[in-house]
Amino acid sequence: MEASIQEVARLTGTTSRALRHYDAIGLLAPSRVAGTGYRWYDDAALVRLQRILLLRDLGLGLAEIRRVLDRETDEATALRRHLAWLTAEQDRLARQAASVRRTLTARDEGGDLMVEEMFDGFDHTQHRQEVEERWGADAYAAGDAWWRSRSDDERTAWQERSAALARDWAAAAAAGTDPASDEAQELARRHVQWLRDVPGTPREGDAPARGYVLGLADMYVADPRFARNYGDDERGAAFVRDALHEYAARHL
Repeated sequence: MEASIQEVARLTGTTSRALRHYDAIGLLAPSRVAGTGYRWYDDAALVRLQRILLLRDLGLGLAEIRRVLDRETDEATALRRHLAWLTAEQDRLARQAASVRRTLTARDEGGDLMVEEMFDGFDHTQHRQEVEERWGADAYAAGDAWWRSRSDDERTAWQERSAALARDWAAAAAAGTDPASDEAQELARRHVQWLRDVPGTPREGDAPARGYVLGLADMYVADPRFARNYGDDERGAAFVRDALHEYAARHL
């Protein structure tokens, strides 16, 4: 299989200019360049590009991505490890969503809060090795120290903030709000701020990395467990996704 630079740019959302830059810095060379200067990418180049995009979505800079690729030469092993991390992170986020849902239900119905259930999915230690490999021991220590330093009240406040955001998203979706409207964009701003306040969130400057926000937005629709947080069907999650995509296009 071989794809032209225009096809690759269209399929990945990466510009032709960025792909040429990747070549210039030795990150990704085309498999061949035609006599007309037209660039083509074969299977090996496309797999390398997939790895570049995955690492970029985790917030790594291009120099660090090149170091990772140079170090991890067994592509199949690296991709399997990345897939395992994505799957585990998806499961952890789903558990967090379920715990927030239980907190919200207990608050709305006057039930008892169960501490063991409230913080299911908030233990990041299972990802320690992956975090330290990708971002260093300091990155893991910062996130771990942040959560462990929170008091019970602060952890409860965080849960309530998360529940309120989910509730407001669901209400706006049910009302048929336009994802590009001021109301939806204010919710998107709150959502991105919520992500920014979590130590360890991949960043570009002071904001969460654009690819990270877009990846999460897409996952809200792709995984039914997440979709349930924003309404009775996937339309709520699609509304959240579209609003976050619009916000990222404007601000990230």
